[in-house]
Amino acid sequence: MEIPTPQVSLLHRVSNIVSSELSLDEMLGEIVGLTVQVTDCDACLVYLCEKEAGEIVLCASQVPHAHELGNLRMKMGEGITGWVAEHKSVVALSSNAAQDKRFKRFRALVEDTYDAFLSVPLVSSGDLIGVINVHHRDRHEHSPEEISLLSFIGEQMGGAIYKNKLAEENARLKEETVEVKRKLEERKLVERAKGILQRRHGLTEEDSYLQLRNESRRLRRPMKDLAEAIIFTEELNKRASGETTD
Repeated sequence: MEIPTPQVSLLHRVSNIVSSELSLDEMLGEIVGLTVQVTDCDACLVYLCEKEAGEIVLCASQVPHAHELGNLRMKMGEGITGWVAEHKSVVALSSNAAQDKRFKRFRALVEDTYDAFLSVPLVSSGDLIGVINVHHRDRHEHSPEEISLLSFIGEQMGGAIYKNKLAEENARLKEETVEVKRKLEERKLVERAKGILQRRHGLTEEDSYLQLRNESRRLRRPMKDLAEAIIFTEELNKRASGETTD
């Protein structure tokens, strides 16, 4: 059986996005674009899950929502979107969406005044990543093909978003590790410089630290730089006197 050309185009586009190095924001924009292509909708909203908070957060939209992006949140199970997130199931309402008992209206979202509503989960290996919401101003019968294609997008893009977020998290952890190592090395230098000042001037540990800190502020230089200068000077003096350096 031959696959219709529009579907082939969609499959190629999804495949290219999944294998790309797009940022998370770019990927969310692609999801909105794909959804509009598949459903010819009047509005599309994409929510992502924050598991630790037990919330889903608005992260992308077709209609501009500058203030709401990243700020509009729902608990799992709250509204139709929260229900879809909680059950990882599709909800398709061809008309009178606001009359559904699960519906929750948000005044900031003009989309909540539209008549038809389709919501599908973004998933990765069965785990919830987010939710895609599709709105039509007027009555709209969601065909099985439309629901199937959007569900396909939810599955494929859910996996891509998961990989993207995992890569971002790994990069963040790597940066934190580098920062911890940098601070540890800096602390070692400062401790060594404090010891030199204590021996050289008969200072207490606290006084040697205060001297370093005050000199750092006076010269507007990092304590690490001063510590390195003190250590370097000490090593030069030891070499000049024939002593062995630490």
